[in-house]
Amino acid sequence: MSIDPASNDPATGRQARPIRTAVAGFGLSGSVFHAPFIAANPAYSLEVISTSDAGRQAAAAAAYPAAEIVDTPADILELAGGLDLLVLGTPPATHYPLAKAALEAGLDVVVDKPFAVRSAEGQALIDLAARLGRVLTVFQNRRWDGDFLTVKSLVGSGSLGPVTRFESRFERWSPEVSKAWKAAATADDGGGVLFDLGTHLLDQALQLFGPAQVTHAELAARRPGEQADDDVFVALRHVSGVTSHLWMNMLCAQQGPRYRILGSGGGFTKHGVDPQEPYIVAGGSPLDAAYGVEDPDWAGLLGRDGHLDRLPTERGAYPEFYRILAAKIADGGAASALPVPVDPAGPVEVLRLIEQARSLA
Repeated sequence: MSIDPASNDPATGRQARPIRTAVAGFGLSGSVFHAPFIAANPAYSLEVISTSDAGRQAAAAAAYPAAEIVDTPADILELAGGLDLLVLGTPPATHYPLAKAALEAGLDVVVDKPFAVRSAEGQALIDLAARLGRVLTVFQNRRWDGDFLTVKSLVGSGSLGPVTRFESRFERWSPEVSKAWKAAATADDGGGVLFDLGTHLLDQALQLFGPAQVTHAELAARRPGEQADDDVFVALRHVSGVTSHLWMNMLCAQQGPRYRILGSGGGFTKHGVDPQEPYIVAGGSPLDAAYGVEDPDWAGLLGRDGHLDRLPTERGAYPEFYRILAAKIADGGAASALPVPVDPAGPVEVLRLIEQARSLA
């Protein structure tokens, strides 16, 4: 494959062509959360996809015939001179070395969650990107879940009064560890549900209520062959005074509410899971009118017992991540005053909370 060198608009210094993008990894992350949104946004061109699995190579080639399919992220880095952006959808233990290599190769980088396996690694990547003048961000896509956007708006409106307690769950019935790398990964490799779904729950709690410390943590491995953890509870005490209780469980036969929020003026309870992921898995496109729209039957309940109203769920908006990132890169990249979609300092704080939880459990 021959990729032309980068070129900018001489009048503005800004990017005058689509952002030439490579996606490393074509499992769930690359095939569902990254490639469809990159391909749907004309600000990007999906140039390269890496996966060593023959079946995934065939699927990637069929879905994105204009992209070159290569075996490894190292093959992508060999093409770095003709690329602008690398998206890492690879296992957590690879995030730090691959992001470091990509930044040093002159690429902007998106790292899927967890940002790294250790907070020190995440901070080192932030420092490196600043030194090299590269854009670095983390794919905390569930900041754009429709139910979270609803909760964020509700909390911000003050209609619940001062919030005292926040409860959030990601619970699933998945009695077998489905992926080979997850079956082999220990906590030191970024394995386990705390590094996976827990990363989202911690990030959302910090987004809503600010800095926090872990006050209690329970970590257990319930499934045969689980090397890290698949049943976790974490309690946070926020500086703002709010208490957050977070559950993540891969062996949950009866799931609790996705959210329960209690305030001095009322509460909000919401069941169900954001529909964006299953919509894409089923073959839908983020460009569809039905994308991100939740069934009204799953609307949450607002108020207090005996006086409850249904609150419709906002439309989910994963495409916002890549829209915001494109604006940042087109405006001059790291030199632009525009924000990145996710400031990586937040995911570093999430990693620090994970480290606290492990030290207490």
